[in-house]
Amino acid sequence: MPSKNHGIIQGKLVFLLMLHFSEKYEIASEINVVINDRIKVPDIGIFEDVQYTPGHDEISVSETPVGVIEILSPKQSMADLISKSYEYFEAGVKSYWLVLPDVKTIFVYHAPNEYEAYVKTGILKDTQLNIELDIAKVFATRNS
Repeated sequence: MPSKNHGIIQGKLVFLLMLHFSEKYEIASEINVVINDRIKVPDIGIFEDVQYTPGHDEISVSETPVGVIEILSPKQSMADLISKSYEYFEAGVKSYWLVLPDVKTIFVYHAPNEYEAYVKTGILKDTQLNIELDIAKVFATRNS
């Protein structure tokens, strides 16, 4: 169940990714993805092979995202989101981000149990996807 902070952070991530990486990737929020014959709905999917096609929509896509971003909500456990990463990596996802809004932290996994942690400030570097983001912009408030 998404929350206020979840929604705000999700919006900021989609905006920043689209602003800086839309030439390379298609960014999709809450898209149905078929993974191992099951539907998964990542908070944000980063795709190389999916694109907007007017007049030809799909309820679910079979293309595996190259990157998945999950944002922890108050009713979720970190353990559940970490276990999701295993399924995504098994399906061919190259990068999995786990975002913790309450502690302004993003874990960037490039394989199960292999990650970098980015806290509050600095440049998040996802070497698998060649993405760099200013983490302070993800967690900024209008008054800061």
